[in-house]
Amino acid sequence: MSWGTELWDQFDNLEKHTQWGIDILEKYIKFVKERTEIELSYAKQLRNLSKKYQPKKNSKEEEEYRYTACQAFLSTLNEMNDYAGQHEVISENLTSKIIAGLARYVQELKQERKSHFHDGRKAQQHIETCWKQLESSKRRFERDCKEADRAQQYFEKMDADINVTKADVEKARQQAQLRHQMAEDSKADYSSILQKFNHEQREYYYTHIPTIFQQIQEMEERRIVRLGESMKTYAEVDRQVTPIIGKCLDGIVKAAEAIDQKNDSQLVIEAYKSGFEPPGDIEFEDYTQPMKRTVSENSLSNSRGEGKAEPKFGGKAKGKLWPFIKKNKGSTPEDFSNLPPEQRRKKLQQKVDELNKDIQKEVDQRDAITKMKDVYLKNPQMGDPASLDHKLAEVNQNIEKLRLEAQKFEAWLAEVEGRLPARGEQARRQSGLYDAQSTPTVNNCAQARESPDGSYTEEQSQESEVKVPALDFDDEFDDEEPLPAIGTCKALYTFDGQNEGTISVVEGETLYVIEEDKGDGWTRIRRSEDEEGYVPTSYVEVYLDKNAKGAKTYI
Repeated sequence: MSWGTELWDQFDNLEKHTQWGIDILEKYIKFVKERTEIELSYAKQLRNLSKKYQPKKNSKEEEEYRYTACQAFLSTLNEMNDYAGQHEVISENLTSKIIAGLARYVQELKQERKSHFHDGRKAQQHIETCWKQLESSKRRFERDCKEADRAQQYFEKMDADINVTKADVEKARQQAQLRHQMAEDSKADYSSILQKFNHEQREYYYTHIPTIFQQIQEMEERRIVRLGESMKTYAEVDRQVTPIIGKCLDGIVKAAEAIDQKNDSQLVIEAYKSGFEPPGDIEFEDYTQPMKRTVSENSLSNSRGEGKAEPKFGGKAKGKLWPFIKKNKGSTPEDFSNLPPEQRRKKLQQKVDELNKDIQKEVDQRDAITKMKDVYLKNPQMGDPASLDHKLAEVNQNIEKLRLEAQKFEAWLAEVEGRLPARGEQARRQSGLYDAQSTPTVNNCAQARESPDGSYTEEQSQESEVKVPALDFDDEFDDEEPLPAIGTCKALYTFDGQNEGTISVVEGETLYVIEEDKGDGWTRIRRSEDEEGYVPTSYVEVYLDKNAKGAKTYI
């Protein structure tokens, strides 16, 4: 099967076919080029998508990624980023292994095709020239033969005519001989050219054209093979990144399998646990008993909202605030006093850790400057030691400032954890009551509700807002006649009453109640006739006398 023998007369069709083959190759190059652009665009979109959903630094979103589900999502984003990288690799490999090579090959193919068909046309022109020479010699031979016949006939006519002179006959005879000789020469020339043409024609159809067409066939077959190899490379480029893409997908699956719902639930507890206990049971107010004392407008009953139902947890709270804790409507207090005990402790611990890290950085910087100064002292040509004094003093100043800041937050942390007493009279009362509220127990005091974000809410009215009264306990004990007991109470926790007007109690101790909580978080109790004072309401469990005025019982 050879184009040279089978297609010896299809020069023009072969020229069209080979041009079509080059067009197919260029079309495939264009296809691969567009595929690379799609891969790059897809990779860019994947990277932008991954970047879009990445948590922003130093934001609330970054804190959310403590949860295993969010960590799995973050792993998915990172794997998708790597996934996008593999599509970039596909684009690069397609460009380097297919597009660049095929583009060069197409140029070489065009030059080779041009050369082959140039040789073919040259052979065609040569055989056409030979054919024209043959036709010319043939026509000349034909013409000379006709002229020789006419000259012979004229000679015979002249020779037969008796009226013609002998000279005219001789002249006609010589002319006939000349024409015969010219015909013979034309015949010889025609025969020679004919033999030459036949030789050239055999060479053309059996040697030159088959050779040229065979080269064109080989060229076309190489083009087909090269196109097939490029298609294999096209598939191989994808196959090479398939294992890595598989690893990316395996990473996503592994991250999903690492999700621990129990751990996430525990993190929710750690994030939002206030340290408070739910409010105790609502007391039954028995109005059928004779009133033995006047109930204050700020008594426990009124603080409960005169029997109004408490709002459900998660709604807008309308209970009073925890004693001595005011809602911060502006910026967060430096000591995080607006937070529940457990959250406040975590925030303070986090702040202490951050300050310690900053201190360590400054210490490392001071050590580095000190070492550099020692080097300058030993080698003055390297620098002036005095030039570092200002920087060293600045670093020492920063260290001292950070240490003072750390000590301040450590003191607040110690107060929250109960290691240190609160500073100041009112602060100590607040700290004692604050710790009591964070103790896990069920008290009968009226506790505030907590909003979903862990802060505290209060009514926008004067009645519900808790204000810390400037109590002067000494003035309240100036009464000559002691107040009667209205019930008893049992100390739930030990309270060290160091402030004036307070009284120390020991856990489990039973005492008399002489004045109930008026809404300020303090209950007045008596141990003996000469020993009485205030304790945090949350530290005691009150049992009011049913026969006393305003007596209450639990239901």
